[in-house]
Amino acid sequence: MVPANYYLALAAVLFSIGLAGVVVKRNMLVVFMCIELMLNAANLTFLAFSRQSGNLNGHAIAFFVMAVAAAEAAVGLAIVIAVFRTRGTLNVDEVTALKN
Repeated sequence: MVPANYYLALAAVLFSIGLAGVVVKRNMLVVFMCIELMLNAANLTFLAFSRQSGNLNGHAIAFFVMAVAAAEAAVGLAIVIAVFRTRGTLNVDEVTALKN
């Protein structure tokens, strides 16, 4: 059995990679994927703590987060497609709501 510390370390690395991608990257699609990576890291944390304690609440929360992430993926991808069709770019520096 793999200790929970390994899962938590992996979740921390995944969350850090996602956070770095959100901060550094300027492409909306890449930022969107990094946010999804951060959500998956949070799921892994819930599951690791749930497995360590033997309680199933972490599994239930992980399923709820997966459902929210699926809805967020659908809405986010629709927004990315709409922005690309209207502006012709996915660069977040060039796409602002207040710009004419």
